[in-house]
Amino acid sequence: MRVSTSGVTSKRKIGGSNDIFEKCRNFTRPSDLQSAGLYMYFEVFGDREGCGPGEVRMGNRRVLMFGSNDYLALITHPKVKEASAEAVRRYGSGCSGSRLLNGTLDLHVRLEHELAALVHKEAAITFATGFQANYAALSALTDKGDVMLCDHNLHASLVEGAIRSPARTARFRHNDLEHFERCLENCPPEERILIVSEGVFSMEGDIADLRGIVRLAKPYGARVYVDEAHGIGVLGATGAGAAEHLGVLDDVDIVMGTFSKSLASVGGFIAGERSVIDYLKHTARPFVFSASLPAASVAAVGAALEILRQEPERRMHLLRIAQYLRDELTAKGFAVLAGETAIVPVVIREELDLCRLCKMLLEEGIYTNPVLRPAAAQNLLRISCTAAHTEEHVDRLVTTLVRVAKKLDIEP
Repeated sequence: MRVSTSGVTSKRKIGGSNDIFEKCRNFTRPSDLQSAGLYMYFEVFGDREGCGPGEVRMGNRRVLMFGSNDYLALITHPKVKEASAEAVRRYGSGCSGSRLLNGTLDLHVRLEHELAALVHKEAAITFATGFQANYAALSALTDKGDVMLCDHNLHASLVEGAIRSPARTARFRHNDLEHFERCLENCPPEERILIVSEGVFSMEGDIADLRGIVRLAKPYGARVYVDEAHGIGVLGATGAGAAEHLGVLDDVDIVMGTFSKSLASVGGFIAGERSVIDYLKHTARPFVFSASLPAASVAAVGAALEILRQEPERRMHLLRIAQYLRDELTAKGFAVLAGETAIVPVVIREELDLCRLCKMLLEEGIYTNPVLRPAAAQNLLRISCTAAHTEEHVDRLVTTLVRVAKKLDIEP
């Protein structure tokens, strides 16, 4: 036994099962993969000086990047870089305060107007990260007595927002309208309903049936919240996302988007009717109590939006390249999940096979993403296409993948 400073005798033992860090020591998955030479996370990338389109630097070599969400290939675009640098020169490196108090710049206000216009909403609010945007909005907009009907395959940020909320949460089977309708029917009439879905699901790359969701939601007076993180810049006549692509953008009540994919920066936003945005500005705790996005990040998004408007051919090329990759992989016998977005997922049944495959692809100079259960319903080689990729890049990837899979005795 030991005696505390207050003089009260404690029977607690130091370490062992009473140690809050014990679960950390028992978490061996990373070290197990490292021991096997198959750890694929926290890879270190360098500058892009001397890299060609679609390439990144790892150490002293250039690697073909098929794992980035820089869908429009704007991270290194001269206009985006110059806008960011000019913002630092004019505004400095940070805001040193929350948006509520001293952290709102004219750049923030201008960008929010542009984002609202992009997704056909009255107003928008920006956040430091996309995760923060989802977490803050769902936890602030719902109360006890409300219900959130959520697609089963939601991103972790949406799941965490739902957990934080006092509202009841019900999950419907992924893209299953029949089950979704039953969930709606089971909602007591006094419950206020918020339906939550992604537009493009981040791991599998498939598109939500937003037409069906909107149609079924209306008779119940339910509001529809769509995460367009992987849809904005990729889908729709103006690049506004899956809802625009499916013709229901004006029927969706709240659109969420991120800046870290097509918009070449970091952060996120929520757009909706003005009263909703004003409410979030004053009650969403992660917004109220966080420092605002620095000018450099905001200016980069503004420049990316301008390029999105002026160069629709980037989006068209991206989608054509992604479809070319799907067709080529399917022709080689790989199990490619159906889709029409920039995300091309290949099913690899065994976890270790997937890790070995990604590791050997990287040794061959091609970076891809291993997605292990439970991050997705099945183990996936998640390939991301960008506007910088060419048919020659795709041919190299497919040829290398076929050769590596054969060498590792992994059946497509």
